[in-house]
Amino acid sequence: MAAYDVAVIGAGIVGLAAASRLLERHPRLRLIVIEKELAIGQHQTGHNSGVIHRGVYYTPGSLKATLCVQGSRALIDFCARHDVDVKPIGKVIVALDQTELPALDELFRRGKRNGVPGLEMIGPERLRELEPHATGIRGLHSPQTSVVDFAAVARAYARIITSAGGQIILGHRVEAIHTAGDAVTIETQVSSITSRSAIACAGLQSDRLAEMSESGASKRLRIVPFRGDYYTLRPERRGLVNGLIYPVPDPRFPFLGVHFTPRHDGEVWLGPNAVLAFRREGYGRFTISPRDLADTLRFSGFWRLAARHWRMGATEMWRGYVRSGFVKALRRYVPSLADADILPGPCGVRAQAVAIDGTLVDDFSVSTLGRTLHVRNAPSPAATSSLAIGAWIADRAEAELGVGQ
Repeated sequence: MAAYDVAVIGAGIVGLAAASRLLERHPRLRLIVIEKELAIGQHQTGHNSGVIHRGVYYTPGSLKATLCVQGSRALIDFCARHDVDVKPIGKVIVALDQTELPALDELFRRGKRNGVPGLEMIGPERLRELEPHATGIRGLHSPQTSVVDFAAVARAYARIITSAGGQIILGHRVEAIHTAGDAVTIETQVSSITSRSAIACAGLQSDRLAEMSESGASKRLRIVPFRGDYYTLRPERRGLVNGLIYPVPDPRFPFLGVHFTPRHDGEVWLGPNAVLAFRREGYGRFTISPRDLADTLRFSGFWRLAARHWRMGATEMWRGYVRSGFVKALRRYVPSLADADILPGPCGVRAQAVAIDGTLVDDFSVSTLGRTLHVRNAPSPAATSSLAIGAWIADRAEAELGVGQ
């Protein structure tokens, strides 16, 4: 007999949310969360900008739009009930010239259709009232966009899991997944764990876990890691911004461009760029993993992506390594920003799924391989949407794996 009913691989915010949702529905469920690090939320969750997105960017009717809108509301309510501080600081998406107005209008239409609360188009006078140091000819104001400490949210999810009788084990890196009959055996470097089913929420390692379940799975869809570098404003210059200041994004890419992000702790982050990371879990410009880099370079989808978007890639790379280029991009929105105002900041790595044809997978993606449900793509706004994604994963696990029966 399997020791567990379900094993969740990965103690990032998505895995923890899915586990907590399952235990809410099925209190008698024998559930274990398996994490390779010595603490929860060590990668995308712990390197997140902290923005609770409200659904401005995403195509109405898409899974990403639906789960972002549902998830942001659920998350804000959850934080109020669990004493996690949320700061509603508002956001403006700024158009600098006439060429950006059609894209800004499209964002307004999307936001309205997605039910973003309080969304309004504003002119330069209102923009100056909100952000006296910013420039632009028009803006899109989302007054209820907020910031939060997603690591604190993840810890709250973990407390729910353990208080409901679930287990979280750390320091257990998964090395193999075997399915035999109605059981899954998960081999870690420490022990073997047997469960009736499994859910893999492995983020930057998701394609490798999918390959463990089905040979060839990672050839069709591969994680290509993109590093995002931030600078921070000097404390005495944080008054340059009041809320979040974002550019009008390029609709061809899932990245939002360099922006100004006041944080829950008072810091102001500037960035990020988006460059190819040479290590999936490497948080430095010169951190390299030969295995990770080789996996990227061997994937034909990466070369198709690079051929299609090499100009943008070169620009992002230059901006990532040349400080003056980064500052120049930021000064387009806040002209009074000086080079001396910024300090080196943190870095994050985005797990971006790329298809074999070179397309960036935009929406959330889950597939069932054997008796394991694999979250194949869960980029931003996954943290915002975590409770809604968790419920969606729970629905799939119940329907496709019989979890809870």
